[in-house]
Amino acid sequence: MNQPATHHSSLSYFRWAFIVTALGLLLGAVLGWQTTGTIGGMATVFFICTVLAVLEISLSFDNAIVNANKLKEMTPAWQKRFLTWGIIIAVFGMRIVFPLAIVAIAARIGPWDALVLAAREPEEYARIMNDAHLPIAAFGGTFLMMVGLSYFFDHEKKIHWFRGLEKVMARSATIRGIEIAFVLALMLVFSWLIGGEQASVFVHCAIYGLLTFLAVEVVGELLDASQQTMSAAAKGGLGAFIYLEVLDASFSFDGVIGAFALTQNLFVIAIGLGIGAMYVRSMTIMLVEKGTLAEYRYLEHGAFYAILILSVIMYAQTLVHIPEVITGLGGATLIGLSLWSSIRHNRRERVEDHANRQKELHA
Repeated sequence: MNQPATHHSSLSYFRWAFIVTALGLLLGAVLGWQTTGTIGGMATVFFICTVLAVLEISLSFDNAIVNANKLKEMTPAWQKRFLTWGIIIAVFGMRIVFPLAIVAIAARIGPWDALVLAAREPEEYARIMNDAHLPIAAFGGTFLMMVGLSYFFDHEKKIHWFRGLEKVMARSATIRGIEIAFVLALMLVFSWLIGGEQASVFVHCAIYGLLTFLAVEVVGELLDASQQTMSAAAKGGLGAFIYLEVLDASFSFDGVIGAFALTQNLFVIAIGLGIGAMYVRSMTIMLVEKGTLAEYRYLEHGAFYAILILSVIMYAQTLVHIPEVITGLGGATLIGLSLWSSIRHNRRERVEDHANRQKELHA
């Protein structure tokens, strides 16, 4: 990465996240007072904002790691653009504009009318959002599944966490389109389980998710290749930026839909999830600048396994309701295990290096 080493403490990376948390929770309390006029109502909204922020953080550990993995290949200028413009798109685009756009399209009304509906008839707004869950889960689940599988089906991948499984996947990557075939097969299985008219909706939206992934990959490669011909230093620019934005959108689908289980107020959801998004940004910066991914060799593996689990859960949610807490805990557990495995590996390497030095001294 083209960035000088920094020596910030880990807490210093979260300065802006703490500031946004304080402002967001204060705004949530004010909103609670204005909508209910009671201390109890104010405390309830304050609590919901806090829970949503924690939920978003727990669901987004893997998002931060994947962002950091892509960011380290980007130029400093595009890193800065992603961490400024990208967070604005993530907070306002995905947490406010995206739910409004879904309701506007589903109810065939204008964006302003969707905003008025969210403010005046939150129950109807939440019903429309929940009705849109199946197509969103199909689209987002497919896109994330392709992201996860593309990491493991890579014949150049040398570091393996679960060696037996990952070696087989890396060797199988020489078979053209194997990950696409896997996703299409799983898509057919779930469409059969869903059945009826909903099965057709599921397949259509899942195919759109697959095509979006492939389109983003192609456009990204073309943009970065054209930039590279103009300047070798321009690699890892606009194409990588677009990829990360679509990836963040796919991660956000589940959290935004799931948030309506806690509250039907769009503005409370935006505050809670927006606070969580700031912590994701802070974690991403810390992972890049401190070189954490290089230091803990299996951390990326844990994140991409968590992505695969999330994608399967999004598919499964088209059949049964799975609480977001389970999704968040599953991802956090996998990342925790990968971190523990990395620490054990580093400790083992240090012991072996020490033993080798002792042998050399006594030789």
